[in-house]
Amino acid sequence: MPGMVLFGRRWAIASDDLVFPGFFELSLRVVWWIGILTLFLMHRGKLDCAGGALLSSYLIVLLVLLAVIICTVSAIVCVSMKGTICNPGPRKSMSKLLYLRLALFLPEMVWASLGAAWIADDVQCDKTVVNGIIATVIISWIIIVSTVVTIIIVFDPLGGKMAPCPSAGPNHLDSRESSQLLHGLKTAATSVWETRIKFLCCCVGKDDHTRVAFSSTAELFSTYFSDTDLVPSDIAAGLTLLHQQQDSIRNSQEPGEVISHSPGAPQEADLDSELANCQHYMQFAAAAYGWPLYIYRNPFTGLCKIGGDCCRSGTTDYDLVGGEQLHCHFGSILHTTGLQYRDFIHISFHDKVYELPFLVALDHRKESVVVAVRGTMSLQDILTDLSAENETLNLECGVQDCSAHKGISQAARYVYQRLVNDGILSQAFSIAPEYRLVVVGHSLGAGAAALLAIMLRSSYPQVRCYAFSPPRGLLSKSLYEYSKNFIVSLVLGKDVIPRLSVTNLEDLKKRILRVIAHCNKPKYQILLHGCWYELFGGSPDNFPTELDGGAQADLTQPLLGEQSLLTHGSPTYSFSSDSPLESPTKYPPLYPPGKIIHLEEEGTSGRFCRSAVRYSARWSHESQFSRILIGPKMLTDHMPDVLMKALDSVVSDGASYVFCPAGGGSNVDVV
Repeated sequence: MPGMVLFGRRWAIASDDLVFPGFFELSLRVVWWIGILTLFLMHRGKLDCAGGALLSSYLIVLLVLLAVIICTVSAIVCVSMKGTICNPGPRKSMSKLLYLRLALFLPEMVWASLGAAWIADDVQCDKTVVNGIIATVIISWIIIVSTVVTIIIVFDPLGGKMAPCPSAGPNHLDSRESSQLLHGLKTAATSVWETRIKFLCCCVGKDDHTRVAFSSTAELFSTYFSDTDLVPSDIAAGLTLLHQQQDSIRNSQEPGEVISHSPGAPQEADLDSELANCQHYMQFAAAAYGWPLYIYRNPFTGLCKIGGDCCRSGTTDYDLVGGEQLHCHFGSILHTTGLQYRDFIHISFHDKVYELPFLVALDHRKESVVVAVRGTMSLQDILTDLSAENETLNLECGVQDCSAHKGISQAARYVYQRLVNDGILSQAFSIAPEYRLVVVGHSLGAGAAALLAIMLRSSYPQVRCYAFSPPRGLLSKSLYEYSKNFIVSLVLGKDVIPRLSVTNLEDLKKRILRVIAHCNKPKYQILLHGCWYELFGGSPDNFPTELDGGAQADLTQPLLGEQSLLTHGSPTYSFSSDSPLESPTKYPPLYPPGKIIHLEEEGTSGRFCRSAVRYSARWSHESQFSRILIGPKMLTDHMPDVLMKALDSVVSDGASYVFCPAGGGSNVDVV
């Protein structure tokens, strides 16, 4: 529901968010009250020491104060359990209860201070009583400090500006006043987000690229969050419902047609060879992460294997390789790729905003010069990821509308300038002129590698690129079509990154608004059921909404509850689930690079266990990644070590391959 309005401003917490924290405090208070009562009844005869009468009065007043607080918190929990996310009417008394609860903190602070003063006087009384008072004082101050921290967390800097506006938006104003109000809100939101980002990334630096990235990221966040009145728990509940809805729809679909196919078919042979190439070049993409990923993949033996390289400041072998900031990375790279020192031309771990680490090596097994770009590993990389505006590229590829993700395109341009202007590629091909150029990367590195391959193709027509788990919001439609000739992308399962773009995030927001508007259950039940479902599974159909049977056809019309969650009309919000989402000009629809191989689990393997997972591989159309899928593996499927294991499983086991026509038609299994 919309955030609560207290003291004349909006807060980033809803009236139905107090069930779990209230129940926790209630349990703590009841145990505390019982303990104090037991202490008083069992030791009241031992309070004849100096100050004993004062201590007895202290305990009696504390019992009464705790009883009043318990009653108040019980009422808050009961009221918070009423209604639904979009129906806060039954919770209209919540603000009065919170005012009362906050007022009770004043006598509690006074009494905690008196207890601390009494302890400081070192009164000689029964040791058990003294220890009980010490515990009481400590618990009191812990609760008070926790409450202050919670208030700081849920404080909304824009709350004072948003509270006076009705939840349906400023429609009562004329167009000019409304435009000025919305512009002022957006400017204020951008400023607040920029302040937050600068605080979180205070150690990044303050060069021009960093300042531009701060501004770009703040504008992205303000654009995405400023048009809805949702609190974080609403989003969590919406994601939970979407996951169950998504599983319900998938279970209701009929299985695809399965037919046999001869092993020698050209399409299967092409997929076979590309999977083998992906397995080989994924080692380079993983090596680009350096020692952190190597230690993560080898927690027991990794440090021992590369420890010597960390201790050495440099050797003659190091001098054979150009680059900077190698530190412990070189040893991990050698172990991951299986190459020798002399096979590396350049290794750079220089890391700034829009400037990614990369390595260049000679791969004699595949007779190729490999350029591997590192994925996201630092705050600088995250800022590069979040600079998501559209940027026009000056490319010599004969393609109309050459545009791409701004942050990733600038990172690719940095690597391009290093490779060409510093003569790194020239050096590599002077050693092995007959080799071909291959560019690889994972995640952010995959996006940069794809754009780098596009930039290099005019000079190296035989260039190939293998992009592992690339971001979806990368290339314009025309560049996407152009890249199919020489780029292969690999996506595992429900990995969120290959489905992540501004357009898809806006679509996800629309789906969250719609599903929570239709749900007829209170939020705490949604979250409890969702936790059980994520951990232990179950039937996704046993959690009904107002639409019996989950009739999706009825979800295309706007709802009053859904409208109540919008602070004003979003330029990107569309009630039609059938038409493509219209994005602002600054964030047009962008697409993933190249032809896409999708690795999917065969059958079910449990919620988190991967020990006995088998995968199938298929060529997929980009439209199959046009919607973010919710699930427990949407993040783990993106991890490079998980992707490497899946690739090894597919290539070594010869799992079944599934082929999809180029237009994204019905699937045909090859057994």
